[in-house]
Amino acid sequence: MIDQRENRRQFLKLTAGSAAFAAMASGMQQRLFAHDDATGGTKMDGVKHSVCKWCYPKHSIEDLCVAGKEFGLASIELLNPDQIVKAQKLGLTCGLVNFPTIKTDAGVKVGGIQKAWNRLEHHDALVAAYSKRIDETKALGLDNIICFSGNRDGMSDEEGMKNCATGLKRILPIAEKSGVTITMELLNSAINHKDYMCDKTAWGVALCDMIGSDRVKLLYDIFHMQIMEGNVIKRIRDNHQYFSHYHTGGVPGRNEIDDTQELNYPAIVRAIEETGYTAFLGQEFIPKRADKLASLKQGVEICTVKS
Repeated sequence: MIDQRENRRQFLKLTAGSAAFAAMASGMQQRLFAHDDATGGTKMDGVKHSVCKWCYPKHSIEDLCVAGKEFGLASIELLNPDQIVKAQKLGLTCGLVNFPTIKTDAGVKVGGIQKAWNRLEHHDALVAAYSKRIDETKALGLDNIICFSGNRDGMSDEEGMKNCATGLKRILPIAEKSGVTITMELLNSAINHKDYMCDKTAWGVALCDMIGSDRVKLLYDIFHMQIMEGNVIKRIRDNHQYFSHYHTGGVPGRNEIDDTQELNYPAIVRAIEETGYTAFLGQEFIPKRADKLASLKQGVEICTVKS
C-alpha cells in the first residue's frame, strides 16, 4: 500500500482545488477458480446479490425474500436487527446492517446521513450506539455495518476527517475483536445529499488511511460517485482494497439500471469481480415501473455477468 503521507498530500491537493487526485495503484487479485453460473456459462466467483429494503416500501421483507430467492437474491440489506431475523428465517441474509440512531445528551439525534461522525460532540452517543450494534451484528452472524460522515455545515473537510478518525478509532477495539467492518458510504453532495462531507473517493480513502484498520472501509455507491466524479471503473480498479460494499442505481434519476440510463453495469460488475471481490452488490435503485419486483429481477440479471 502506498505510504499514508502520500495519500494525505494528495487529499490536500484535492481540497485545495488541484485538477486530479492521484489514483492509488494496487495489483488486481484474480480469482482462479471457476464455477458454472445460473445461465450455464463459466465465470469467476462473482458478487452476491442484495437489495436495499427502503427502495420497496410497499413490499414486505417476506415478499422480497420469497420473490428474490427465485432470481438469485441472497440478501436484503439496511435492515435493523429485528428485521434481519425475519429475513434469516426465510433463507436470506443481510449483507449490510443498518445504522443505529441515538440522541446526544443535548437531545440531538445522530447517526444518520446529516449528523454523524464528523463532529466531536456526537461521539459519545455514537460510540454507545455502534458498540451495541456491533454486538447485535456479531450475534446474528454478520460482519458489516453502514455509517456516515455527516454534513459539513461550515466545517472544513480536513477537520471533519480528523474528527471522523478520532471517533471511529474509539470503536475499533470492539469492531476488530468481533470481526465486524464499519463501512462509511460515499454519497453525492451535488443533487441528493447537499453538504454531505464524504462525497469523493479521495476523501474516503484518506480517512481509511488515517485510521489504518481493515475494519473501517467504504461503501462505493456507483450511482452517487458517477454524479460526483465519474470514471467509475478506473476508481474501482485503483481503490478497490478500500471498498467493502457496492450499491447500484441508474444515472440520471436513480431508477432502473438498464439501457434507459448512462452506466454500463455489466462492465462495472465485471471490473468489480476482476478485483477479487465476492461479497454483496446492493441494488439501490428506485423502480419507477408498475411491476417493482420485475425491475429488481432485471437488475440482478444485468449484474450477473460472464467473465
